[in-house]
Amino acid sequence: MIMNANRWTAWSPQFLSILRIIAAFIFMIHGTTKLFAFPAPRGGGGPVELMSLMGLAGALETFGGLLLLLGLFTRPVAFILAGEMAVAYFMAHAPRSFWPTLNGGVASALFSFVWLYISSAGPGPWSLDALWKRKPPAPPDLTPAQAPKV
Repeated sequence: MIMNANRWTAWSPQFLSILRIIAAFIFMIHGTTKLFAFPAPRGGGGPVELMSLMGLAGALETFGGLLLLLGLFTRPVAFILAGEMAVAYFMAHAPRSFWPTLNGGVASALFSFVWLYISSAGPGPWSLDALWKRKPPAPPDLTPAQAPKV
């Protein structure tokens, strides 16, 4: 059975929200691993020093990821996190090898482009940003006879 293309593409805004939510959750795990050694300690042991480059990365990933998960301030946060991931890739991974699979930078490269896309496309309909943009229902039009008398 072939699915109707129009019916499938009609769901693309919701799939954008799902992409943002799932990617943000996974991204947050990278941050909580650095900051709190949760859900498991990093390869080097416990949490990183908060006042270090890795500590800054952990804070950005944890709290930026939370904002993206909720869809709050999505575009600017996603743009900042795309930059953070690009910096992480070129500082920590690219010097090891050209290929992301060999230099351990697959997640950094992928997150960088996912966040860049989200910063352009927006959060999707399932977000606090979208909730804020919804207009309250307009009051009914009243005829002069129905208008309250002052």
